Amino acid sequence: VAKDLGLQLPALRERGVHVVSEGRTQYFALHGETGHLVTAERIDREQLCPLVEKCVLRCEVIMEGEM
Repeated sequence: VAKDLGLQLPALRERGVHVVSEGRTQYFALHGETGHLVTAERIDREQLCPLVEKCVLRCEVIMEGEM
């Protein structure tokens, strides 16, 4: 995520970047050492999208301040 935004890792921490998933369970997070987007919870496709061929989980990366 840091690389995609063109930021150095310390800038992510300074700007309060966090990942928000739909619903109560936060399935994704930013790895504090690398800035990579990682899974924060086990993702059970059969439970999330029963009887659906294409399963999509959406998340947003939110950053404080202007880009």
